Amino acid sequence: MAKSQICFGFALLALLLVSAIADDVVVLTDDSFEKEVGKDKGALVEFYAPWCGHCKKLAPEYEKLGASFKKAKSVLIAKVDCDEQKSVCTKYGVSGYPTIQWFPKGSLEPQKYEGPRNAEALAEYVNKEGGTNVKLAAVPQNVVVLTPDNFDEIVLDQNKDVLVEFYAPWCGHCKSLAPTYEKVATVFKQEEGVVIANLDADAHKALGEKYGVSGFPTLKFFPKDNKAGHDYDGGRDLDDFVSFINEKSGTSRDSKGQLTSKAGIVESLDALVKELVAASEDEKKAVLSRIEEEASNLKGSTARYGKLYLKLAKSYIEKGSDYASKETERLGRVLGKSISPVKADELTLKRNILTTFVASS
Repeated sequence: MAKSQICFGFALLALLLVSAIADDVVVLTDDSFEKEVGKDKGALVEFYAPWCGHCKKLAPEYEKLGASFKKAKSVLIAKVDCDEQKSVCTKYGVSGYPTIQWFPKGSLEPQKYEGPRNAEALAEYVNKEGGTNVKLAAVPQNVVVLTPDNFDEIVLDQNKDVLVEFYAPWCGHCKSLAPTYEKVATVFKQEEGVVIANLDADAHKALGEKYGVSGFPTLKFFPKDNKAGHDYDGGRDLDDFVSFINEKSGTSRDSKGQLTSKAGIVESLDALVKELVAASEDEKKAVLSRIEEEASNLKGSTARYGKLYLKLAKSYIEKGSDYASKETERLGRVLGKSISPVKADELTLKRNILTTFVASS
């Protein structure tokens, strides 16, 4: 019963976290379109296709628009993937991408937007049509900007794994990659040992040439143990980048930036926890000593996980066998509230390790 309650808690927590960090642009479907549009808000809707180059170019501008109008009560900034939601796109006469339409409050009769496709022009249009006075928000940038002055200090730091995009401002593929690359940086912004960076190799040609850059964008990975760097040849979707960094850097993040259930888990210590839970009262101290010894041998980022295992093992012995399940449930409640990302990481690690105690009981 306790295990099923904990699993339900984890599922609910995951749903809350995904909802909390959803995109600022509302994603509409065939089913949800008329539930959101034509109601008590004016709506600007982009009808797009994932493969469309002009849509990719618009993406960072449209996301900036969505972030700026996120708190506007009378306006909705939304988008529809016409590859997936063909019915609604056909209904509203979409024949090319991107098509941007404005739906006045209370109306499903759109007017086509024909202006420039940048955040400034779109914001001016929405303010005019929606009767708002929203200023464009400054979008936080988590990608580290490299120059000849800081390149060696950041990229050649042997305590950091660094992914570098060499780009040119005029490059269309670079512009298409930009919003995804920023999301990659956001996912790993809490990881002290990971840096997601870029360099304008058109402005700083010497550095680009030094690292063999002949086309844009060129992505190179500089791990802690190989500062000569090597080409990144993987996919360019968010999930591709996240999987690559997790594999190479030993991190455990999902595409929303949350720690996964594997974060903090050390197999050798997990095995000892199972022994601790199964041990008699007389045997527990001996197993605890082995946990302490194993934890002291850990290096790098896993060293702090070892300390946490040891601390939780001591609490388990001192507070009794129901400590793990009660503490796991408490952590689930706290994580469901609005807390800082740093605190969320700390509590998630603790919860993940406690799961082994609960599962072994």
